[in-house]
Amino acid sequence: MNALMPQAHTLETLSSLDIGIVAVYMAAIFILAQSVSRAKPAEAMTTGRYFFASHQLPFWAVGTSIIAANISAEQIIGMSGSGYRIGLAVASYEWMAALTLILVGKYILPVFFHTGVMTMPGFLQLRFGSGVKNLMAVFWLCQYVLVNLTGILWLGGTAVSTITGIDTVTALAGLGVFALLYQIRGGLRASAQTDVAQVAILIAGGLVILAMTLCTISGDWSLGGALQGFGHLMNRHPDHFKMILPKESPYYHDLPGIAVLIGGMWILNLSYFGFNQYIVQRALAAKSLPEAQKGIVFSAYLKLLMPLIVVVPGMTAFLLAPGLPRGDMAYPTMMGLLPPGLLGLVFAALIATIVASSASKINSIATIVTLDLVQPAFPALTDRHLMIVGRATAVGALLIALIVAKPLLGDFDQVFQFGQNLTGFFAPGIVVIFLLGLFWRGCSHAGALAGIISGITLSAFFFTANHLHQHPQSWGMDWQFLIRHVPFMPFLNRVGWVFWITLAVCVGVSKLLPDKQPFPGWQLTAGTFKTSRLFNLMALGVILILIALYAVFW
Repeated sequence: MNALMPQAHTLETLSSLDIGIVAVYMAAIFILAQSVSRAKPAEAMTTGRYFFASHQLPFWAVGTSIIAANISAEQIIGMSGSGYRIGLAVASYEWMAALTLILVGKYILPVFFHTGVMTMPGFLQLRFGSGVKNLMAVFWLCQYVLVNLTGILWLGGTAVSTITGIDTVTALAGLGVFALLYQIRGGLRASAQTDVAQVAILIAGGLVILAMTLCTISGDWSLGGALQGFGHLMNRHPDHFKMILPKESPYYHDLPGIAVLIGGMWILNLSYFGFNQYIVQRALAAKSLPEAQKGIVFSAYLKLLMPLIVVVPGMTAFLLAPGLPRGDMAYPTMMGLLPPGLLGLVFAALIATIVASSASKINSIATIVTLDLVQPAFPALTDRHLMIVGRATAVGALLIALIVAKPLLGDFDQVFQFGQNLTGFFAPGIVVIFLLGLFWRGCSHAGALAGIISGITLSAFFFTANHLHQHPQSWGMDWQFLIRHVPFMPFLNRVGWVFWITLAVCVGVSKLLPDKQPFPGWQLTAGTFKTSRLFNLMALGVILILIALYAVFW
């Protein structure tokens, strides 16, 4: 430990005050969820109410719910670990996401609202037919259950186990069951309304640990001391404050310089924030398109704040606790600085991210199964029967995640990176078929299938080529010919190249094999993409803040 580092509390035991704070948080969230789930006497529970909150979410619920669905324990711990190793450059994942959200609100949401689609597979059904829809519905279900939900619960359980000493499997089971129970009655309405409180707790807890670590650096326990600590951190480790990494950086492979701003990160962000059921579903549940757009821009401002409470604490650990064997130990180590009471608050914030993110995945899994697979197959089912299907699906998804978590992820040292790489395999194809499906009527069913297949195939090819660059004698063969002709690519660059090649394949196949009945188009007008003055001003604010941040920390 650095000399600046005071004696940390033992994390295996929480004080009674900390336990009390966590217990009050969990009880309050559960009571709030049941309160908003209670239907009015004249308001029956329908699929629209359960999966889309009766399309009555205000902008602040939309914005906070998007953040709650996005920020999870593995992201907090993983990005803090990256902040520890790499520095502020990893904040590009959050700050570029803010700009992506603005584009989603301006150009993508209007088409979804115009067409009336409620799910991402539903859009593909409308645009390309049932073949593409069913293929992608099954893919998304596998990803949401086996990667997203399982990963969140496993890393969340690991974090809780580290802090409390509870067995990891017991911890993840408890978190999963709580996430299921508090929202299974009310669906998205319960999840979205409680997300407001969950995000407030997340921000409060993050600011507490940020202030404590910065004040520990300066030795002055005041606002001025926190600012002084930030300045001291910048002076001691200026390389940790570079947003654009040079080629000489050992972490250039993770964040390849200027390509971060103009390359594959855009593809990942568009796939995640524009064409992802558990994100877009929150916006589609808004009262109206303008309300959804206000919610989107609100979430963009929250995204700008996230690096302060997620990345910077990891950077402070680089000064306070150098030599940690793994970067993902940074956040739990900094939690050890907190006194009783504040530790309970930050621990509650960590649980809030796990529970809120898990609940969003569970609800979206149930939405896809119920509305995209079961309802089309059995159109005579009533809302009551569909509600039973949705709730049974939620229970089933959780059980699968709990059963496979340890066998699937227990031996992975970098679960977060595993999930990112797997997502990167599919993101280019997803973005291609959605962008062309939205904005080019010439994209055919055959072209969409070719885009999906080529995206996955190319990603696997370039991933294998990278592996062979590092292990040229793999599988008992000499791969020098392939190594000479296929360059080693950083992950984000690979995603970008796969996107452009897949785009060309999709366009080419669509030209060669057009649909027998051409798609008539969406009948969009210039007014479709017109946004309110408030949205435009708020979006401009996001852009100006981003310009200032990159100008200062370039």
